[in-house]
Amino acid sequence: MLTKRIIPCLDVTEGKVVKGVKFQNLTGVGYPPELAELYEKQGADEIVFLDITASLDARKTLLEVVESTAERMFVPLTVGGGVRTKEDMRLALNAGADKVSVNTAAVNDPTLVTSCADDFGSQCVVVAIDAKREGGGWKVYTHGGHKRTELDAAGWASEVEDRGAGEILLTSMDADGTTAGYDIELTRLVADTVDIPVIASGGCGSPEHILQVFEQTNASAALAASIFHYGTYTVGDVKKYLAERGVKVR
Repeated sequence: MLTKRIIPCLDVTEGKVVKGVKFQNLTGVGYPPELAELYEKQGADEIVFLDITASLDARKTLLEVVESTAERMFVPLTVGGGVRTKEDMRLALNAGADKVSVNTAAVNDPTLVTSCADDFGSQCVVVAIDAKREGGGWKVYTHGGHKRTELDAAGWASEVEDRGAGEILLTSMDADGTTAGYDIELTRLVADTVDIPVIASGGCGSPEHILQVFEQTNASAALAASIFHYGTYTVGDVKKYLAERGVKVR
């Protein structure tokens, strides 16, 4: 088993970290630079910073908040939300991001994935897929989960891999914020469809849920928010739990 990554997620709007349930009812839980620094000290392998209302509000990513967050941490930082063009990706990387996540813009113009991978390298390009169960499959949603597309989650994952994406951040909209566990079926499907790393996201409520997603799918990393933001567990608690059960962690 390859070493698994534990990634706290900072969902940011108006400069504050927020948490919601199924992308709704957002409440403030802290400030990005402070939380990023805290989670790094706890042993986070990476931090994901998502400006979750940028696409819906049709505005750019909050780069000054990205800069102040990047200044206080050394582990890799992935930034997403409001990235529409190659220039937006360049600005995010210049502000301190190690990787940049695209969702809505990639769906609107899939060639963006290719051109960004060509210019900055596949390792910088993360495609975020927000998926909701529909019938026997999952549909992709954009604009912070507000707009449904006709894209099939697994098919879209395969396409962006072909276009040069280096990683997929896969969020189950059905599980998001519920703390009832990851969508194992969705995660397994997408992780088995592609060869690039898949980050499981949406629904984590305990270290047991992270163990389940690693044991039952080929996910390379687990993203969590609620359990860390509310102090239920630290990153260190999660890593100790996993290591005791035979999961390789850093």
